[in-house]
Amino acid sequence: MLEVEDKEVILERLREKNFRITKQRQLLLDIILEGKCSCCKEIYYTAVKQDAKIGIATVYRLLNTLEEVGAISRKNTYQIVCNSECERTYSVRLEDETVIHLSVSKLKQIISKGLECYGYTKNQKIKEINVNKM
Repeated sequence: MLEVEDKEVILERLREKNFRITKQRQLLLDIILEGKCSCCKEIYYTAVKQDAKIGIATVYRLLNTLEEVGAISRKNTYQIVCNSECERTYSVRLEDETVIHLSVSKLKQIISKGLECYGYTKNQKIKEINVNKM
């Protein structure tokens, strides 16, 4: 079973795509995260035991959306590929319009080296990075 953090990462990705998080979708996500179901029908039958109003189409739509946002892989079975280690990418546009794509881990490395170079840190690791929109 995956951690609560994993669920939050997936929910954040869905919200970024303006996807409404209903109680039924949360229930389905919980069932998927348990990892006990290997196909859509198993997910559906498990969900219907808890909420008889869930339709099979809801299950298929959620699975398609989860695949679109990179949270699951359906090559053989439904496998969660997005967890708390899941890498988001950031883009940096330079004045000459060059765009550099950075993973979270690479961004942390760059910021860490810069902070160390300018004397802000001494052998300290970055715990988190918060991006504030301007």
